[in-house]
Amino acid sequence: MASSNITGELSQAQSASPSQRSATYSSILSKVINEGGSNLAANIVAYVQSILSDNIGVIHSRPLLSAFVEQYRNLSNNEAKIKAVSYEQQDTDIKFILADAYEKEEEFTDSAEVLQTITLDSSQRSVSDDDKARVWMRICRCYLEVDDSINAITYLNKVKQVIFSVTDQQTRLQFQLSQARIYDSQRSFLDASSSYLALSNETAIDEEERVQALTAAITTAVLAPAGPPRARQLGKLYKDERAAETAEYSILEKIFLNRLLSPSEVSSFAAGLQEHQLAKTSDGSTVLDKAVLEHNLLAISRLYLNISFTNLGALLGTGAERAEQYAATMIESNRLSGSIDQIAGVIHFNTKDGGHDMVAMNLRAWDANVQGLAEEVEKVTTMLQREEPAFFERAMVA
Repeated sequence: MASSNITGELSQAQSASPSQRSATYSSILSKVINEGGSNLAANIVAYVQSILSDNIGVIHSRPLLSAFVEQYRNLSNNEAKIKAVSYEQQDTDIKFILADAYEKEEEFTDSAEVLQTITLDSSQRSVSDDDKARVWMRICRCYLEVDDSINAITYLNKVKQVIFSVTDQQTRLQFQLSQARIYDSQRSFLDASSSYLALSNETAIDEEERVQALTAAITTAVLAPAGPPRARQLGKLYKDERAAETAEYSILEKIFLNRLLSPSEVSSFAAGLQEHQLAKTSDGSTVLDKAVLEHNLLAISRLYLNISFTNLGALLGTGAERAEQYAATMIESNRLSGSIDQIAGVIHFNTKDGGHDMVAMNLRAWDANVQGLAEEVEKVTTMLQREEPAFFERAMVA
């Protein structure tokens, strides 16, 4: 039990004016540490409870907590430290309050560092997977706020280990969003698009946030490297009825139907991109420049059987040498069907879709709709199997 004189001084400190409160508490803390004795651990707990009381408030608690942590770290009485371990829950509460204060001041790195010191594997108390995931996700999100994706990934991977046993819906949604943001920051745009699309279909979040997630899914799909995987993702987005309501729908439609993109359309789309999405690549171009060039190259392959590199470069808005380099790279990675005659300076396209008229474009849209219908049927079947297993078994037997 705390000393009566310390308890009395703490009561007076709580009622002191804000200008005198900091000096009063500092004096009491020094007294508690210097006196020591058998009541040291109890006095420390009483001190912490006092500075966390509603009379103090979060703003004034922050410097007091910081001073306490420094004093406690230098405490030489190991016995008192061991006894204080018995108050791990109170210690955790302190760190949460301190983290809240840091985040209100937008000092997210400091908040993450405080949260990292919370003991999650303890013999003194049981910590559920939900509680662990909640702390790790908060650390991850703090690092994402300062664009530190490396540290964010570390704690996202910790969450991955327990996410299947996490029942808290908010934590699961934060995990999905953080994963999408990390993919986006690492320029894994196809993975980011898939994650954003999955998030946009979550009924637990607001409609406005779902539309924002869908918009992000379209944006990252456009930035992804051209090829069959991106074409499949674009098909999923194109058949989503909500996509027509977004500002990015026009560029989505043109890319999906393999139409050439004009410089004005590209500039309008680029105006809404984030800083990391406009970063330069190794050849001096932006991710968007590369994505548009590759898309237009695919679109040209459906309009021409063959074309010289000089004319190809003119259509792409680049030089003949660069046009040849991009075409060779895409052919090598099986993202473009064709062959190059370097002697004649001509590229021959072997596009299976043909695509010289609207028939091919309509067939692509039809294929996407059929694929979407099949996916919806599979989704309903999976839901029935999960929600009504008895009915599902009877239906399958019949």
